[in-house]
Amino acid sequence: MIRLYHVHKRYGDHEALVDVSVQVSKGEFAYVTGPSGAGKSTLLKLLYGAERPTSGKLLVGGVDASKLNQRQLPFLRRNIGVVFQDFKLIENRTVEDNVGLALEVLGTERGDIQRRVRAVLNVVGLKGKEGRLPLELSGGEQQRVAVARAIVNDPAVLLADEPTGNLDGAMAIEVMEILMAVNLRGTTVLVATHDAGLMERFPHRGLRFEGGRLVRS
Repeated sequence: MIRLYHVHKRYGDHEALVDVSVQVSKGEFAYVTGPSGAGKSTLLKLLYGAERPTSGKLLVGGVDASKLNQRQLPFLRRNIGVVFQDFKLIENRTVEDNVGLALEVLGTERGDIQRRVRAVLNVVGLKGKEGRLPLELSGGEQQRVAVARAIVNDPAVLLADEPTGNLDGAMAIEVMEILMAVNLRGTTVLVATHDAGLMERFPHRGLRFEGGRLVRS
């Protein structure tokens, strides 16, 4: 599902990723770990096309993401859901509107959007909160909205960048349990985190980065 071959990413004189080669299989759950500045977020940005590698080859679902131009990127992103640490919800739009935004962009009919949004909100435990605004929700609920938005299009790959970083212990566990459930549906999931406690509670393969290098897989 995800394959990197000798990927480098430089920002000026700084090498954010150094000669990274790794494979993540379809349906796998894996952590991307390491200290701050190790290259975790850079890796995820490359995978969903926010950044391009300086050199090397990067395949996502058989598509070489390193060669896509701006017009082609939306086709890649249709198969990738992304969850951020700071939620990135639109504060003046309802939960239903936030979750359905990706479907609106694809031109999905309004009735189908409502049906799919309500189904996915039920999956993440937010049934009945379709009309709420993000600031009317707790931090854990906002992150669940973000997860719902990322999976409403049934993506092949879900990327989560420190998804529990702003949450307390109980809420972090709830979000991780949802990510596990998404993975059980067949979605390939990569979670960037440095939370050792969560990785011990939910053990899976870990890709550890240090100084931009993959030191353990």
